[in-house]
Amino acid sequence: MDTVMNTKEPTPSYDKLTAHFQKISHFEHFCALGDWDQAAMMPMGGNNERANAMAELALHIHDLKTSAALADNLTRAKDEPLTHEQRANLREMLYQYQQASLVPGDLVQAKTKMAYQCENAWREQRKNNDWQGFKANLNAVIALTREEAQIRGEALNIPPYDALLNKFEPGMTTAKLEQTFKGLRTWLPPLIQEVLAKQANEPRLTLNGPFDIKAQQALGREVMAYLGFDFNHGRLDISSHPFCGGVPSDVRITTRYNETDFSSAIMGIVHETGHARYEQGLPKQWRGQPAGLARSMGIHESQSLFCEMQLGANPAFLRQLQPLIKQHLGCEFSAQDLAKHYTRVNPGLIRVDADEVTYPCHILLRFEAEKAFIDGSLAVDDLPDFWSSQMQQLLGINTDGNYRDGCMQDIHWAVGELGYFPSYTLGAMYAAQCRFSMEQTLGPIEALIDAGKLATIFQWLNDNIWAKGSLLTTDELMRQATGEPLNSQYLERHLRQRYLG
Repeated sequence: MDTVMNTKEPTPSYDKLTAHFQKISHFEHFCALGDWDQAAMMPMGGNNERANAMAELALHIHDLKTSAALADNLTRAKDEPLTHEQRANLREMLYQYQQASLVPGDLVQAKTKMAYQCENAWREQRKNNDWQGFKANLNAVIALTREEAQIRGEALNIPPYDALLNKFEPGMTTAKLEQTFKGLRTWLPPLIQEVLAKQANEPRLTLNGPFDIKAQQALGREVMAYLGFDFNHGRLDISSHPFCGGVPSDVRITTRYNETDFSSAIMGIVHETGHARYEQGLPKQWRGQPAGLARSMGIHESQSLFCEMQLGANPAFLRQLQPLIKQHLGCEFSAQDLAKHYTRVNPGLIRVDADEVTYPCHILLRFEAEKAFIDGSLAVDDLPDFWSSQMQQLLGINTDGNYRDGCMQDIHWAVGELGYFPSYTLGAMYAAQCRFSMEQTLGPIEALIDAGKLATIFQWLNDNIWAKGSLLTTDELMRQATGEPLNSQYLERHLRQRYLG
């Protein structure tokens, strides 16, 4: 019998690391499902014990990510004969270790517990426009987040807010964002006015509800199936704030329904399905390893916004959606009317309901508020006045006294996720850049949808974004996919093309 020689050189330290991070991923699996359950299923009375349990789990994961043995193996593995992909995984392991090691475990536990308590209370406080009740909780969350930012910033020798940005968008800085958003502030306000003038005399689509919630749910599931969502590895539920959670093998998305307007829930589902397709498309061979995770939240948001804006608001997609709406809801809307409805620019109060032209204004406001929270120039007590002033300046809207639809509308600050909001506008920019690059190879996206080639579009996304996981840095990923790093000019080009012709 011939003997097959094993010529692979040993990598003992790297092998120990992969086993360790696989263990971490198992705990993070249940952490993700605990988050989903708390938002979608858990009764209000379960919050205190859930907060304690999740804080304990967060502390355990933190301990695993900061163990002394982990540090030793990370150092030794650098000298082992690793493949290019293994070195990328090692880079991501080191990043996770460094990020976790910056913050003491007791702060991680305290912040997690406070975030769960604040978020649970926020659900009722927002309904009741209870700013005074929410303010006390938010003060506590912001204080802990500011402490975290200071600790991270000092350890990395970077500004505190940069340290928070790096949790969600590795490599991003306040200076880069300010430069990018400076361009937005230059061309976006006049563009909004041009579009509003163009649409001023166009008829509006009237939605004559009620629209049965169960029928909307059935419609949403059919749209998800059309977009390629794998129901064997995911589900759709209801929550007060739409989101995508879970893990790649068990993706949980949620939306919220309105009996008088089906359009928001459906496009919310399209948006969250974009997140879900990305998660379901992450490289299976790297599951349980840092290299198998999503690249960044900006890239994650690019996939949801590609689905919602580049696909969902495309006239060709709405031509596919129109008969499904008629079937499930009994509505006789033309595809042309739907297209006008979904591209109607209307400055409004609510970020998640904003059109894609005015949406970046909501992010500019939050970006300025977050920076001011962290550097101490904005106190929580002064947030409502700051909010109303910015909304007036950016969109001509007054929010005085309307906390529910003003500074209390988002879940992010309630759970201490400062630094996340810029990812939404970065995502819109990445999505537009991907679309124009895709069209150079495949042709116009509208023609692809009309020709029934949605799978071709998703295959391009899979090959260029999803299947890469975190094997590449964000700049490397965009350079390989589109030939250049982030270029915000593509978003302006997309908006002018769609809204001004």
